[in-house]
Amino acid sequence: MPRVRHPPPLGPGARVALVAPSGPLAGPADLDRAMANARTMGWEPVPGPSALARDGYFAGTDQQRLDDLNAALRDDTVDGIWCLRGGYGAMRLLEGLEYSALRRRPRAIMGYSDVTALHSAVASRCEVVTFHAPVARAELTPFSRDSLERAVALGTDSCGTAADARTLHPGRTHGRITGGNLALLAALAGTGFAPDYDRAIIVIEDVNEDVYRIERMLLTLRLADAFSTCAGIVFGAFTNVPSERPDNGGARSLDAVLREVADQLRVPCIAGAPIGHLADQWTVPLGAMGELDADAGRLTVEP
Repeated sequence: MPRVRHPPPLGPGARVALVAPSGPLAGPADLDRAMANARTMGWEPVPGPSALARDGYFAGTDQQRLDDLNAALRDDTVDGIWCLRGGYGAMRLLEGLEYSALRRRPRAIMGYSDVTALHSAVASRCEVVTFHAPVARAELTPFSRDSLERAVALGTDSCGTAADARTLHPGRTHGRITGGNLALLAALAGTGFAPDYDRAIIVIEDVNEDVYRIERMLLTLRLADAFSTCAGIVFGAFTNVPSERPDNGGARSLDAVLREVADQLRVPCIAGAPIGHLADQWTVPLGAMGELDADAGRLTVEP
């Protein structure tokens, strides 16, 4: 297993670039909140030139978004990169990213949802730890802020025991943590930008997807051989699932789909971890080593 490097901690005074690789911000108030969040963390925010740009459902043209990202990667005074929001569009930038700059000087990349495209590409091309974390424009709760600080500033365990965890398959396992948003993981399957799932603990979350679509994307990953040698699965939040409403007319439940996956794989597996589209969410260092205790509902991140 190749050695994965951890970026330096983001301590007080760290300069953090605020970039929008995916969807556009609603307006200046979103950027103001992102800058306030960075300052609350003790960081100096550095908004990208195109942070407020808009081109349809993108935060500016592909070139604008790519230029902001690459400028941050090349800038040796920038200590971290915090993505402003998710949406769609990061996958369109993967072929043009300056991975050599990140290999030369690792720095924290933070975000989730569509940012999974960046996490996966960095994992496959750079072998640098990135952070599945709240986006910069989010309204950070004390829970989320504490986990983010532990992950990127203190370098301590940012996860723990999930209060609402359900054990889908028992056992304890150890491996490198990878994964993220299910739609992006399925979209990247079979490409050169998919993460390495071998002996990995895979975290999976999504939002606004119906049960049959979740099932299809999980099947896509299984058929792409992503699960065949994985060490364990951590299902996070599946938020706003339409057919989980009380009037679903007897549609198959999400729990049944997740349990079927766990029964097929027979590796330690939990559901209900605070990962994904939630107010209170863990920051998960992707690429770091971790231990999953499915019986206790606990994910432990190693330094």
